[in-house]
Amino acid sequence: MSVAFQQKISTGLFGGEGFIMQKLTGSGLAFIEIDGSTVEYNLERGQQMLIDTGYLAMMDASVKMEIQRIKGVKNALFGGEGMFNTLVTGPGRVVIQTMPISGFAAFIASLLPKKN
Repeated sequence: MSVAFQQKISTGLFGGEGFIMQKLTGSGLAFIEIDGSTVEYNLERGQQMLIDTGYLAMMDASVKMEIQRIKGVKNALFGGEGMFNTLVTGPGRVVIQTMPISGFAAFIASLLPKKN
């Protein structure tokens, strides 16, 4: 396990995960924590997928990632998903989580007893 740094400033600032990501290499078994279930996609060379920021769990090193600002004031303010999306470009495998950590935290908070 090593550290991987985001090369683009916009990805580091608005990508939801910051400039530093974890990089796993080698052979063997790795245990990772992902919130919710996962959906795996195998992207062909040049194939792109637009993902809500925070849902990207893993990707192969061959996959390129960049952050795109959501166009339109109404979409950004009332879309309910924030102001940025993640664009991934193949080739390679992409794994998406069904519930980002913010959603998981909100779900847990809703189950906690409330003080009157």
